[in-house]
Amino acid sequence: MSYFTLLNEHRYEVRSSDTLFVYYLITLLGSGLSLFILFSEHDRLAIRQMDPPPIFEYKMDPFRYLLVFTGAIALAFFFEALPRGWTRVQRESKEQEGLTAYDQANWFSRLIFHFFQPLMSLGAKRTITIEDLDEKTPEGMKASVNYERISSIWDKKAARYYRQVNKKKAKNSKRMPAQPSLLLTVLSVNTWRITKTMIVRMLSFALLFVAPFLFSYLLKFFTDYDDAIKRGKSPPATANGLLIAVGIFIGTMASAIMLTSSSVDCSNMAIEARSGLIAMIYRKSLRLSPAARSKATLGEISNYMAVDTESWMAAANLLPLILTLPVEIGLGLWLLYRLLGWSFLAGLAVFAVVSPIQTLFASFLHSYQKNKLKAMDNRLRLMTEILANIKIVKLYSWEEAFRKRIDLLRERELGAQRALSRVRAFLIMVFSSVNLLMILATFAVYSNFGGPDFTPAEMTPQIVFVGIALFSMMSRPLGIIPLAISHIIQLRTSNHRIASFLLLEEVDPTVVERHARQSYHSKDTDGNEIRSPLPAIEIENGTFAWDKESISAPTAAVAATLSPADAERQPLLAGRPLSPSGSVSRPTLTNIQLSILEGKLTAIVGRIGQGKSSLLSAILGEMYKLEGTVRTYGNIAYVPQQAWIVNATVRENILLGKPFDQEKYDRIIYASGLRPDIDMLPAEDLTEIGERGINLSGGQKQRVSLARAAYQDADIYLLDDPLSAVDAHVDQHLWQNLIGPSGLLKDKTRILITHGIHHLNEVDQIVVMKDGTISEAGEYQQLMKAQDAFYQLIYDFSVKRQHNHSHSKDENTIAQVGSAINQADDSKTEATKTNTNTLAGKATAKTGLGGLVGKEKVEEGRVGWRVYLDYARAVSFHRAFICLCLYGVAQACQISTNFWLRYWITADEREGEEDRPLCGIRSARILYNRLFTRVLRYPMSTFDTTPMGRIVNRFSSDVAAIDSVLPEQLPGFLGYASSVVGIICVIGYLTPLFLYAVPPLLLAFLIVQNYYIKTSGAIKRIISVAKSPLYQHFSESLAGVSTIRSLDGLQCQFIAENENRTDAIARTTDTFMMTNRWLTIRIQAISASVILSAAVLAVLNVDQLDSSLVGLAMTYALSLTNVAVVLVRTASDVQNQFVSVERIQEYSEKPVEAPMEVAHSHLPENWPEHGRITFNKYSARYREGLDLCLKDATFTVEPQEKVGIVGRTGAGKSSLTLALFRIIEAADSFWALASDPSRPELPVGDCWENFGGVAVGSIEIDGVDISMIGLRQLRQHLSIIPQDPTLFAGTVRENLDPFFELEESSLWEALERAHLKDFIASLPGGLSYEVSANGDNFSMGQRSLICLARALLRKTKVLVLDEATASVDIETDELIQKTIRTEFKDRTILTIAHRIKTVMDSDKVLVLENGRVQEFEEPRTLLTNPESLFYRLAEQAGELDLRRL
Repeated sequence: MSYFTLLNEHRYEVRSSDTLFVYYLITLLGSGLSLFILFSEHDRLAIRQMDPPPIFEYKMDPFRYLLVFTGAIALAFFFEALPRGWTRVQRESKEQEGLTAYDQANWFSRLIFHFFQPLMSLGAKRTITIEDLDEKTPEGMKASVNYERISSIWDKKAARYYRQVNKKKAKNSKRMPAQPSLLLTVLSVNTWRITKTMIVRMLSFALLFVAPFLFSYLLKFFTDYDDAIKRGKSPPATANGLLIAVGIFIGTMASAIMLTSSSVDCSNMAIEARSGLIAMIYRKSLRLSPAARSKATLGEISNYMAVDTESWMAAANLLPLILTLPVEIGLGLWLLYRLLGWSFLAGLAVFAVVSPIQTLFASFLHSYQKNKLKAMDNRLRLMTEILANIKIVKLYSWEEAFRKRIDLLRERELGAQRALSRVRAFLIMVFSSVNLLMILATFAVYSNFGGPDFTPAEMTPQIVFVGIALFSMMSRPLGIIPLAISHIIQLRTSNHRIASFLLLEEVDPTVVERHARQSYHSKDTDGNEIRSPLPAIEIENGTFAWDKESISAPTAAVAATLSPADAERQPLLAGRPLSPSGSVSRPTLTNIQLSILEGKLTAIVGRIGQGKSSLLSAILGEMYKLEGTVRTYGNIAYVPQQAWIVNATVRENILLGKPFDQEKYDRIIYASGLRPDIDMLPAEDLTEIGERGINLSGGQKQRVSLARAAYQDADIYLLDDPLSAVDAHVDQHLWQNLIGPSGLLKDKTRILITHGIHHLNEVDQIVVMKDGTISEAGEYQQLMKAQDAFYQLIYDFSVKRQHNHSHSKDENTIAQVGSAINQADDSKTEATKTNTNTLAGKATAKTGLGGLVGKEKVEEGRVGWRVYLDYARAVSFHRAFICLCLYGVAQACQISTNFWLRYWITADEREGEEDRPLCGIRSARILYNRLFTRVLRYPMSTFDTTPMGRIVNRFSSDVAAIDSVLPEQLPGFLGYASSVVGIICVIGYLTPLFLYAVPPLLLAFLIVQNYYIKTSGAIKRIISVAKSPLYQHFSESLAGVSTIRSLDGLQCQFIAENENRTDAIARTTDTFMMTNRWLTIRIQAISASVILSAAVLAVLNVDQLDSSLVGLAMTYALSLTNVAVVLVRTASDVQNQFVSVERIQEYSEKPVEAPMEVAHSHLPENWPEHGRITFNKYSARYREGLDLCLKDATFTVEPQEKVGIVGRTGAGKSSLTLALFRIIEAADSFWALASDPSRPELPVGDCWENFGGVAVGSIEIDGVDISMIGLRQLRQHLSIIPQDPTLFAGTVRENLDPFFELEESSLWEALERAHLKDFIASLPGGLSYEVSANGDNFSMGQRSLICLARALLRKTKVLVLDEATASVDIETDELIQKTIRTEFKDRTILTIAHRIKTVMDSDKVLVLENGRVQEFEEPRTLLTNPESLFYRLAEQAGELDLRRL
């Protein structure tokens, strides 16, 4: 029965029984020990000569019986240890349940990590890829599971904290309660695991002392043997010495296995804590309130995820040492007491004197760590902002200004890192010296007073060598103390920062009362539903603010201080303090009374900064509700003013997680006017869209956003000025087919913010916003009859006649508009578009059909020697040589001390540590500067094809590695290497016999390390690559957080995606940690085997060796193996950390654009003096491998000429301006080829031809070929008002004049001419007012006016307007146009506009088609030719009808 049970177990179970396995193992060890004892007790010769017993003899000799039993147990153990998976049932179970190698491994295989052997073998043969790793994340490591575990406790603590804070505030107490500890929260979740780990680790440390404990008996064996030989007595049995040697081996291996097992638990806890915290940070970022969002920027939150959560990985293995280190030190002291008596107190006194130092320096470490992380937050915040707006930085030639700001923050960060390194170096030096001082004090006291009645004690080899061994064992915990202090303080600081973020204020879900869509209950006499109007949105007496501290209404005192004129022009600015004194902050929206009926179309109009977008935010619940009630009935879809696009295909951007319905999808695509765009894309709607929609025009992005909202099939649609991004005929198509009374959304509730007024007579309700209140509301005719502000607006700027005439065109014209939606002048076209020709020419990118962003490059094999040489070069070779010499001198001093004392202690000194901060900081600074300089100089094509997350990953995780981790590990490697060399020299000098064991030992270490490093290095690279998608997804989520919160179910979808990407990092990290454990077990096994061999060899040759030399040599051999284990591990860790250097080096060698300055170019004084622009057969493309976006463009713009640039989408309008600024280079020119990221970097040389090359055509400004001058020389002499108004974090002044070159009066003058002076003056600090990231505390229109002020300050002769007025109302547009006509009358102006009316008063119009210049004439001349392309565009826009009238 037992046989069949075992047989079935082998056939059907996927892994062996742990109970049977342990039983067989213990029995086998026990029977083996019994065999050894019996063998030693019997006469060996008699046993060998015994005849075999008769076949039918039942009685056996005990030795033979035990021998047979042991063989049977060994056979059973062998079969039980075999891996499962050879039967069909087991194979099917593995496939169906997705079992991993760990799931099928038996208990022993898990202990020694043999289940990991196939992957290690594969890694030795070829480079490991992500496909080779398990796709199944262990259940306990999943982000969702750990989020629930940690947040369930944290939420209770946070709620208790909020209650205490509210009580303190109610009592007006200044002392706030201490915030709850996130560190203790995570530890409390893992209480049982930590308890188990500490028990196992204590047992491991106890077994660690078995070796020195038994070593004393081994030395006693040698001493007794010598004494017996000298006295002529019978010496001890050799078996006793062999048994002691085996005991040392078993104790060492058992300790190693237990220690490794506890390390696995610690690593798993760290991975789980990191995954759970990342999930908590991500979810918190989706719930932040407006005030909290201003405190926590993208860079800071990314730092929490990239650096602070990573502190768990570094400190997890050290956390249990808080309790185990005292036990380990206490055990060592007890053994010393048994050996040396009370003399050990002398050593303990030395330790007691030194210990207070750690308390003092721990506070220093905490302070410096906080400073470093704060500086790193600020650097990453600014860095992410620069990367997100890199095109603006290049257009304005602001690289140097931002470089100085980054350098300042970087120096603060390195200063804190330098202080940290010095404190750590001092701690390590002190605590590593403690061991030597303790030995000196202890043996000094013992030799003089250690005998009876305080007489001198005898210094026997047993006393000396066992004392050495014990002190050597204690040197490890003493050496770990400063490291543990450093990492635990870092962990505490990091978790405190994360906790502060998690305690930030969240949006209040009760601000808006959300109800389901109402149903019609009333019926007529026939039983039919009576469709009486039901409200979809209701706001009663609403007062809202972006600032929680805002008062509910301006006080009388404040109002009294303002003149009527001043009160009239008080602007709205997202809840910021607006009074001149800055002491009072008023609400953004006050006294809002609004009711919007279901299925109605409501338009919201008003000047910029009056609260239109804020009203939508209030409905979404994004603002603070100070008073009133907001109710919504039904699901909401939101279209923001700046379209939010994710890095995915067009279809995925539209569906956004919804099931694909072909019929519904096609209807929405047509209604959104996207069909022509999709047909032009290389893979149609499966074409990949880059980050922030980089390869779509502004109008295309907005239409994708509209299509996404329409596909959600919501009940309520909030549309924040989507029509400003499109030209007239696209506007008409969207109105007729999507938004308007006859559009696809005609039965839905729609709230439309618009700066245009030509559709207002078709809406059901008009809401006029003024100064944060609803000044008027009603139907079109009703408001016109009232003859108030709305009537005045229509009277002054009406285009109703234009609209009526264009609307009354025949159906053929409308059909032409519908079919040519994407063939005319689109909105905000290519200024953000870097792949226009993919739309026009269906070009296939190099990454594949429809692809844009390729996979991140992963190096193969070992880290190359070139990487090490570059790092040494960054340190400087002479400094590196000095460091090596210091380590050599330190080791020589240590060896000389050992010879003088005739014993050896472990050489874990750090005399070279004081030079480490200097070398580490120097290399970190140089490598970072090289990377940052290179990234700023990348061509735009590199940014277009490289997700921002990949670059941020280099500036966060990889920079943190070269700043902190590598400078800590590299000195350790050098120290251990010098120790090994010194030990081998000493052993060779003392006992040449033991040198025979050194070559096999080193060979075995090198083979195992070489086997390990190939796999671990590949997995380390995979981990680094896996982090980039997480950062990218995070930045995309924060950019579209309002949309994510508004759309039903989208939060859950994005949270799930974040968890999937976090799980991918957890899987690869777990695999990497497995490689470390695999290495540790094998290195420890080799070391224990060497000790066993040396001990056995010494025992078998006991009669030929001197006991004192054997003891000394064995002590060195024991120390050599310990140091060699750490050396191999440290060498592997250092090589893995050099992956970060390799990744930084990769991005430091990518091609760059042309030089910023060209020394041999001699520009005329005051160039350009006139502003003549000449294109001569100029051709260009966005990237090599793509079609030309400009083809043989030839025309001349005369000085002070105003030229309007029009054309169909993809015609090359914005490409023309980008070529003027050399954002793109002439086709086939030297710099077009040299800056191509797909090519190897070309040598620049000094020849003049490199700056012109064999370009296809040229551009000249005032007779100077712009390809012959530097980029800064060019861009500083040009001005542009971009289509996407961009502001950077900093002051208003820094946004206007980042180089601080202008007087303050000049800035105020520019603001006055941009119609912003009163507004900026009303802000606290005026020009010193802090602008939030991306200018979020300014409206889009206000940002446009600040960009206009920038252009006014750059007194250049050439100005480019790239649809600069798309985001402003008609009245402001008129003011801007007036400013342009008066202030820029002496400049050459190139205007790209989607409103044909804007370019009608231009001197000339440049019409582009497919990258070619089709027409270049005065507008009135082109309008007289019905065959001209401009004539047809004007006709479609309705301009011809207006001019006829």
